[in-house]
Amino acid sequence: MEIIPVLDLKGGMVVRARMGQRDQYRPIKTPLSPTSDPVDVTFGLLSLHPFETLYIADLDAIEGTGDHRGTLMRLKAAFPQLTLWIDNGIADRRRAEDLLDAGLGHLVLGSETQADVTLVRHFAADTRVVLSLDFRGLSFQGPPELLNEPTCWPQRVIVMTLARVGSGAGPDLERVSAIHGVAPEKRIFAAGGVRDAADLGLLMRAGIAGALIASCLHDGRLRGPEIRKTLIIGGGLAKPE
Repeated sequence: MEIIPVLDLKGGMVVRARMGQRDQYRPIKTPLSPTSDPVDVTFGLLSLHPFETLYIADLDAIEGTGDHRGTLMRLKAAFPQLTLWIDNGIADRRRAEDLLDAGLGHLVLGSETQADVTLVRHFAADTRVVLSLDFRGLSFQGPPELLNEPTCWPQRVIVMTLARVGSGAGPDLERVSAIHGVAPEKRIFAAGGVRDAADLGLLMRAGIAGALIASCLHDGRLRGPEIRKTLIIGGGLAKPE
């Protein structure tokens, strides 16, 4: 299993996400960092565990009010060992290629910002591209044909349950398992609601490849030793001699 911390960026700061209500997000207060600056928060996350991947949600770019490209460059310079998964609302080929060519990280194509399946289909074979299937309540956010055509999905697919983000309600196991069932050859990642190592165990036993997490790290419900144990059980780390 792959465990991927999340940074939600708004106004240059890391914000605390809760249930997809982006107008209510505020700068994060966490024992892992003295400030809500993205570099400081990332140092704090890496003090828990040497994560290899970091998911970045550029909320300003998604909402069309700005972008955090400068912040992405700072993070890349400070943490060259990290692979950044960047979700910034891209919905056209030119901008997608520009980001990939810049070498800042892997591109996350969010279904909520896609007009049709064209862009996702174009990048389906690109190993630097991840698809996020976004759900708000019972509703899929995006073109219906995208949800119904798993053959056009890239190899990595996030199932994003926005109502569970920061809610402490537990992962949406039923929906994640359903997506895994229709595309068992894809690597499926759960996002939203993960509370602790027990939730990660449930996802792992369901065949889910990984999870995007945030609140449980900042609240102390998932700590370094528990992360390491989960990864060993899931085959993400070699067992010590």
